[in-house]
Amino acid sequence: MHITILGASRFGVATVQHLIDEGHEVVLIDSDRSRLDNLADELDCGMVCGDGTLPSTLRDAYGDGSDALVALTNEDDVNILAAVVGRAIGFGRVIPQIVRPELLTVVEELELGDVITPHDSLAKSIVGSLTEHSEVDTDLPLHRELRLVNHIIPEALDGKTIAEIDLPEGARPVAHSGHDRESLAEDDVKLTKGDKLMFVAKRETVEKLTKIFEES
Repeated sequence: MHITILGASRFGVATVQHLIDEGHEVVLIDSDRSRLDNLADELDCGMVCGDGTLPSTLRDAYGDGSDALVALTNEDDVNILAAVVGRAIGFGRVIPQIVRPELLTVVEELELGDVITPHDSLAKSIVGSLTEHSEVDTDLPLHRELRLVNHIIPEALDGKTIAEIDLPEGARPVAHSGHDRESLAEDDVKLTKGDKLMFVAKRETVEKLTKIFEES
């Protein structure tokens, strides 16, 4: 696929990198030339410097055709306007990121069917992972090197505190869910078999973390 990303934000850059890794052709638009220059050695993609709400800029990125325009700037109104202009130019799909819930009605009125709501999506992913023994399923990773992972407390760790678990370097507990309570994962939290712990872990640490709870 040929995909255009508007906005060299952290989220935008991470999205571009994932698309490149999946073998897609990507064009990144941003109004900050120095930002694009700094990313030139990191990202193997086309780059267009300009105002992504202008037809001229979007046409440069569109080229001979683009399957989708994903607007990921930090400004909701910019993303909405870019999506409307992009649709008029001919992008196969236009997908704006919307952070402020009150603007979702505007998106509906403009008939922009595809919308990214990052805070809502991540919140749902975290809540869902607290009820399952799995890595968080989300299109919004914390970072390319970080993962959210959830583990169930085995019998061998029953009665221990979080501080007493021999965790690998690069794994940090962030939330604890028990039978009738939820809390931040403080060191003195006492664990019970069947409780769930959520961790932020470096990608290379996930497997080590899993083995601790499988072998305990």
